[in-house]
Amino acid sequence: MEKIKEIYALFASLEFSKSKVEKALNIIAKEKIEDVDELYKNDAFVNLLSTNEYHNIIKNGDQIISMIKHLEEKNIQIILQDDENYPKSLINFDDAPYTLFAKGDLSLLNQDAIAVVGTRMPSNYGVYATNKIVEEVAKAGLVIISGLAYGVDSLSHKKCLEVGGKTIAVLGGGFDHIYPEPHTFLADEIAQKGLLLSEYPPSSKPTKYSFPKRNRIIAGLSKGVLITEAGIKSGTIHTKEFALEYGKDLFAVPGNINSAKSELPNSLIKSGQAECVLSGKDILEYYGVSSSKEKKIAITLNFEEQIIMDLLQDGEKDFDELAKKSNFSTNILNSCLTTLEIRGLIKKMPSKTFMLN
Repeated sequence: MEKIKEIYALFASLEFSKSKVEKALNIIAKEKIEDVDELYKNDAFVNLLSTNEYHNIIKNGDQIISMIKHLEEKNIQIILQDDENYPKSLINFDDAPYTLFAKGDLSLLNQDAIAVVGTRMPSNYGVYATNKIVEEVAKAGLVIISGLAYGVDSLSHKKCLEVGGKTIAVLGGGFDHIYPEPHTFLADEIAQKGLLLSEYPPSSKPTKYSFPKRNRIIAGLSKGVLITEAGIKSGTIHTKEFALEYGKDLFAVPGNINSAKSELPNSLIKSGQAECVLSGKDILEYYGVSSSKEKKIAITLNFEEQIIMDLLQDGEKDFDELAKKSNFSTNILNSCLTTLEIRGLIKKMPSKTFMLN
């Protein structure tokens, strides 16, 4: 690992502010310091430290140095602001992290992405809306970004991976302290098929302050932020505020006016702060992105299947209505519905009706 990256890892471990990093870099340049060991023993650098930072080094110095030395063994990469992989969408923000820790496909950091956020306890409607929109957007090639939390976050990551899409999980702590802990296996899968990202070194534990701070990265990395379900006082409000501050697009799914979990998206739509979306197609059209699913349908459907898909364009229908309007026999209709459902193009609802997926 490059010596300068080791030094930046030390800065991150000490949770240096941006201004303190600049002062430390001036000392490094003036004293011609080349590695962490030299910096560690330099009087000018030690004098720069606060009492807490100094005691942190004395108490945890060996652990910090050990962390730096073993980053490569853990396959964790350090990305600095002058690296080619540093996200271009973050670089111009005053509060952009000076160091990022990453595990996975770095190329995703500079691809078009949509952040999907919301409540940790979505309703059945919220689950359906999140899965539907994420599937459509991910299949079209946009990266899905979220925060690995319970609810909308984890739903988004899982659905994206399920349909072969690419996803980034931005953590509120270091890689050694995945939160929530039950999502450790999901985090491992994302690291293998997408990207795990954090501004915190691996040993840092998440705090109640680090999660709101993490949301600025989620918003900053994205072209737009989608809120599917969230209460008016939800933690999602932080991501919304960062999106507006950074000039990002806001999208929201309208919900039942009696549902507290739709208060935030309904409010954003009413105020004109967010675009109302009913499907992933709305987001794709907003950005002028074509849907890969539409192309696939046009190429692979046979005559009978195309008729069923056309009938369902008007909304969900039960078996009898489809049989009457298609004039298909029971056997042919059953075969078509089964094939379309297996392909993931339609869904059979609990009410025994069928609808487009």
